Amino acid sequence: MLASIASVFRVTAWKNGAALIMSARTFTDFTTRATFEIKKCDLFLLDEGPATQVVLTRDEGLQYYRTMQVMRRMELKADQLYKQKLIRGFCHLYDGQEACAVGLEASINLSDHLITAYRVHGYTYTRGGTVKEIMAELTGRRGGIAKGKGGSMHMYCKTFYGGNGIIGAQVPLGAGVALACNYLGNNELCVCLYGDGAANQGQIFETYNMAALWKLPVIFVCENNRYAMGTSVERAAASTDYYKRGEFIPGLRVDGMDVLCVREATRFAADHCRSGKGPILMELQTYRYHGHSMSDPGLSYRTREEIREVRSKSDPIAMLKDHMLSHNMASVEELQGIDVEVRKEIEDAAQFATTDPEPPLEELCNHIFYNELPFEVRGTNLWTKLKSLS
Repeated sequence: MLASIASVFRVTAWKNGAALIMSARTFTDFTTRATFEIKKCDLFLLDEGPATQVVLTRDEGLQYYRTMQVMRRMELKADQLYKQKLIRGFCHLYDGQEACAVGLEASINLSDHLITAYRVHGYTYTRGGTVKEIMAELTGRRGGIAKGKGGSMHMYCKTFYGGNGIIGAQVPLGAGVALACNYLGNNELCVCLYGDGAANQGQIFETYNMAALWKLPVIFVCENNRYAMGTSVERAAASTDYYKRGEFIPGLRVDGMDVLCVREATRFAADHCRSGKGPILMELQTYRYHGHSMSDPGLSYRTREEIREVRSKSDPIAMLKDHMLSHNMASVEELQGIDVEVRKEIEDAAQFATTDPEPPLEELCNHIFYNELPFEVRGTNLWTKLKSLS
């Protein structure tokens, strides 16, 4: 294979019209799998927790890296388009929290179910939506994943029940999905996500009670990014041990900035649910780089220094990159090649999202019901009639 000689040289590869500088080393030069020691989870009502020694394969690492980069670049492009007034209304970005979504998805199946709040773009992507569909939805275009009528907060895929704008309202809905899984006996589960701000909602505690009584296969996930809108967790909650809030439901507190920690904790939680033990609660300690929404600069309640410190010490993409480089699982050039490819994908999607036509008025009332015959809908006055199609 002449691998040792080939490693001296570099070649230029062309993909998607962009020049990628890549190492000429063959794949046999890289470590195909490595073992990592990860942070131990805090446990509640559990005798043992997830493994702390975990195996990462090269293919998994490259997949996680690319997915997190897509999510990061997509959110940064959304920031840019919002400031250009091409995205209007509410827009809640997920950059900084990528390890949560990627780690969760790595340990459940696409046939499992997921529901979340309004910080939704990343999960729409991991659940099967395309960057082009997501960006077009943000700009309200016909090619958007909700046909341009959902916007930033309301995106859906099969087995993904979208972002929900009412604080905490998705939690009982997720328990309902888990009840359906139980009823159908399909060995599926529902991941139900909410933030630290929603964790004080009464409907969440009601849902805990029902889920525990009925032993529903639901993983409650509190994405604790430390600030509910502009209020720190210390000022918002008498107890910030969100993983203990289920009281009678077992809980895990997880490093939500490390994709491997999230992956192993989710694997443990999924096994718990599928074995018939009922619900489990995970608190993912994470951090958002942007403000609560694009209308929030995010600096009146925290400092630039705090954000810089998290970026420098705990960035999920940088941590995974360091893992892979330090264990010879990839080269700098290979990861740079992925970065270039991702940037082009995002730019192409943004171009589509700013040129695709907006949905016409006559489509405003479409998809009110699924699989129904066309029917008339009264518009804003008695003389306006619109037809609804499934």
